[in-house]
Amino acid sequence: MSSQTLPTASRESKPAFARTAPQALPYASLAERDRGNSLAHAIVATVREPLIVLDGNLRVLATNRSFCHVFQVEPAETQGYLVQDLGDGQWCSPALKQLLLDVLSRDIVIEAYELDLELPTIGRRHMLLNARQVVDEKSSDMTLLVALEDVTPRREAEALKASLLKKQETLLLEVQHRVGNSLQIIASILLLKARNVQSEETRLHLRDVHQRIVSVSTVQQQLRMSSFGDDVEVGPYLSKLCESLETSMIADGRITVGSRSTIASVKSNDAVSFGLIVTELVINALKHGFPDERKGHVAVDFAGRGREWRLSVSDNGVGRHDQDRRHVGLGTSIVEALAQQLKAKVEILDCSPGTSTAIVYIPKRPVCP
Repeated sequence: MSSQTLPTASRESKPAFARTAPQALPYASLAERDRGNSLAHAIVATVREPLIVLDGNLRVLATNRSFCHVFQVEPAETQGYLVQDLGDGQWCSPALKQLLLDVLSRDIVIEAYELDLELPTIGRRHMLLNARQVVDEKSSDMTLLVALEDVTPRREAEALKASLLKKQETLLLEVQHRVGNSLQIIASILLLKARNVQSEETRLHLRDVHQRIVSVSTVQQQLRMSSFGDDVEVGPYLSKLCESLETSMIADGRITVGSRSTIASVKSNDAVSFGLIVTELVINALKHGFPDERKGHVAVDFAGRGREWRLSVSDNGVGRHDQDRRHVGLGTSIVEALAQQLKAKVEILDCSPGTSTAIVYIPKRPVCP
């Protein structure tokens, strides 16, 4: 019969019980069993993890030194006893007994059965139990090999790690919240200053700074919704970003901003760069593409295939003039710097009508020698 693996289960410690005396076996039977299992007993003795050998009635045939040390028993206090009678009741579990009987009767294999045991000297321990039937072709007697692994330190370390990560994520969200509020306050102050200054040139500079602070705040607000270190779904991220940009930068509704994307996700650091690039290109489109109260649309598109991707911002405005081609503004410099960080290239196309700027990443293929 082929072996099967039983799914992990868990148990609670059971109350104390009445100890059953070991069963006396005929001398000839014991001698024959010892000869037949001499190799198994030698293996049991050398294993460092707690190990126990049971017969077909779940009586103890042998225990190794590690088992006796962990459970504070002498070998003579284990041999011949039923497994549920060992120790101070740690093994008295109907579920565990049925599990071991299933190994013998159905030839299944137990792997990583979770067991909570209260040990006399070191307290409560979390252990993984593995059990399988040992087949001896020269004997019809069934033998069960049971091994234990103490995973208490591992579980405690995992719980501590989870707790620290949770605290780190909480602190990060708090910092993001405070940064977002501070950016909104700074943006509001700059807008007030821009309305009160007399110089038109100064007013334009203040509004330009205001827009960039709003863009950083918008990107930060969208990323705040994802957990620390998680990948960011590009489609929903760009959709919410465009909606926020349209709400914060276009008061009269004459220009719309929309997005399309293939199903893809990127690291949170790359998502920050995407957001800043999109924001800068949308600002440029609004500033240069739609003069004289012109109506129009700005489209943000992302397409990814494997490791390759293409992020573009297009508008149906008036397009670039010769002066725009010669002059490299702050927004263009920011986009080029962000594209360089992403190891991507910038492509600018004149459309009819409007302009399209794309950030394209194509990984270099290894060259065979």
